[in-house]
Formats: sequence, C-alpha cells, structure tokens
Amino acid sequence: MTLRTVPDDVRDMAARALDVAQEKVDALVTRDPDYFPLYTECGKWRHGKEAWTNWCEGFLGGQMWIFAERTGSADWRARAENYSLKLKGREHDRQVHDLGFTFWPTWRRWHTLTGRDDLDDVVVRAGRTMGLRFDEKAGLLRSFLAPDSTFIDIMMNVGIIFYAAERADDAELRRIVDTHCLSTRRYLVRGDGSTAHEGIFDLESGAFLRQSTQQGWRSDSSWARGQAWALYGFGTCYAFTGEPRYLDTAMHCADYYIERTGAGGIPPNDWDEPDPVVAYESSAAAIAASGLLQLAALVPDSTRGTGYRDYAFAVLRGLCEPPFLASDDPAWEGVLRHGSYHEAKGLGVDESVMWGDYFFVEALDKCLGGVWESFQRESGRQLPAGTTTTSGSGRERKEEECHASR
Repeated sequence: MTLRTVPDDVRDMAARALDVAQEKVDALVTRDPDYFPLYTECGKWRHGKEAWTNWCEGFLGGQMWIFAERTGSADWRARAENYSLKLKGREHDRQVHDLGFTFWPTWRRWHTLTGRDDLDDVVVRAGRTMGLRFDEKAGLLRSFLAPDSTFIDIMMNVGIIFYAAERADDAELRRIVDTHCLSTRRYLVRGDGSTAHEGIFDLESGAFLRQSTQQGWRSDSSWARGQAWALYGFGTCYAFTGEPRYLDTAMHCADYYIERTGAGGIPPNDWDEPDPVVAYESSAAAIAASGLLQLAALVPDSTRGTGYRDYAFAVLRGLCEPPFLASDDPAWEGVLRHGSYHEAKGLGVDESVMWGDYFFVEALDKCLGGVWESFQRESGRQLPAGTTTTSGSGRERKEEECHASR
C-alpha cells in the first residue's frame, strides 16, 4: 500500500510542538527533579490531590527517550536513563495492571537503543508479572481496583505480555494474554464498536455479570479515553500476532471514535453525557491520534488506511495549536491543556495529564518518522503476514527526516 508523505504543515507543526514539549519537560525536571507527576491542578504539576492509582511513572521518562532519540542529546539521554532507573523493582509490582505503561515507554526503548539483555530481562519480567493477574475462570486479567473487575485500559498494557511470551517462548503466557484479549473483545466491546470501561464477573463461577464504569457517565455509555485505549490496544495486539479478530476490533473501535467525534477529532470525556463538565478531553484525542497512525500502517485496505491517517493528522492539527497546546502560556506547566483524569472524583479535570502529554509526543514523533518503523524498533516485530506498510518508501522516509531536521 502506498502512503503519501506526511503533509508539510503536519511535519512543521509536529516539529514546533515537540520543541514546546521539550521546553515544558525541561522546566519540570529542572524545577522538580525526580518527581513523577500525574495531573496538574490549575496548571501546576505539584499539588496534594489524590493519585487514585500508581500508573503513570513511565510517561515522563518515555517523553525523554523520544527527545533523546530525535535530537541525539546526551542530556536527554542521561535524564531518560535516570528516570527509567527509578522504576527498577516495579517489574515485580502486582498491585497495578499498568506495567506496560510503566516499562514499554522506558526500559523497552532503552533496550531498543542498546540491545542490552539485562534491560530486556526487566521488560520480560514486567510482562510475566502482568500475566499473574489472570483469573482462569473468568478468562480475564484483573484490574487494580478489585478481584472481580477488569478494565478496558488493560488492552493498552497487554503488548508487554505478548512481548514477554515471545521472548521467553512461553506458550502458557501467550494463551493467557490471548484469552484476556478475546474475552475483552466479547464482553467490553459492544456491537456498534463502542466500549465499556469496566467489566464485573463472578469470582466463584467466573461468569461475566455486567458492564460498569469508573470514569464514564454511566455503565452503558461511551467513555472516550477507554475508546482510545481500545482502538490503539487491539491494533497493537494485531501487530504482535497477525490475528484478524484483533484488527477487526481495532477498526470497529476506531470507526466508532471517528463517527462520534466528527471533524474536530477531540471528544468530551463521555459522548453520551448530556451536559459535559467540560467540552473536551484532549488526552483521549492524543491517544487516538497515535493509535490511528499505527492502525493506518496495519490495515490492508489502502483507502481505509489513508482515512485513519488523515483523521489522525486532523486531530493533531487541533492539538498543536492553542487552546490545547500550552505554547502561549509559560506559567502552564503541562504540554496539552483540556485533559481530564477522573471527572467523577474531580481529579485533574480540564488540566494537563501526564499520559496525554506522552501520547501526544509519541504521535508527533510518528509524524516525523516512519510509523511502522517506530513500532518495529520498539518491539522487534516484523509486519504481520498479509499487510503492507503505509509508512512510505525508504526514499520518502529519508526526505521526511531531512525535512524535519531543517
């Protein structure tokens, strides 16, 4: 499949926005070294409000790894290593379902650049620890919240389990992760492509009981960030496995996101909420943009792939300007404004959120390089059989890289 080169305006805006992101992150780590923020309060990362769960520590170092690779800066490389080392030991953490978020942006990127086996061992161990959350009766990985709960968010963490299963040649771990993904597809993805945030199952029988939510409007509504997790996560599952059911699910979730959000590309916290607290949830848009760029590189239908890619570009065009990009406000410490963490709890509402900044930076990085090539570098994977890359020819990619460096 043939892909046009990334439009000039997208390359230019991505380069400018990455400069803003570097300035914001540099100011953060200079002002508050070794601190791992989650969300801002009145635009400030340091505050005393609740965290709810311990899941975002990989996103700050992940931005640094992207900056280091894109700029060749020894300073960013040293910072990235420092913030990654501070996560050591978390690969054994059984209290969270987010070890993919923790180790894929950090230790996996570090291993990719160096090839060091000791770094890879940590990533594999994190994937194995994630697998310990599996409930055999339910066929699902348990959320951090309760033994009878699973979250759609877990779909963005299963890539590290697929990776660990392959690296360790562990058929049982592969069975576990496939079972979870297919069960999530069955129970949390609805027929129209929308997703539920949470699923509840019976601990005695393993039977699935009902859909629920922690962060959406209600159990049968569509929480936008969960939708973005799903379209990106199922695409990653397909990239690892070539299993067509994963690709089919990713496309259905992507189509639902696009249909509900429309041309602007930036959704509210929940599409079904009649009177939204705020109009936009920019972190969902950033996740969706990066996930759609990946999906565009995976689908065998060139027309559909072009549609996903162009929609991602449209989302990023919106995010790369004020009021979303905080380039016009030096006092605002985050990169992207108008994100939300947990509206029901009143946490990080209409603020900057660390995962929003990370996936925004990741999407910008993809715009300045090959989308599929970035996944191959990070995962060591080859293109699934039957698909063709939409990242353009080697000559096109070289021209893009030269353009971005000017």
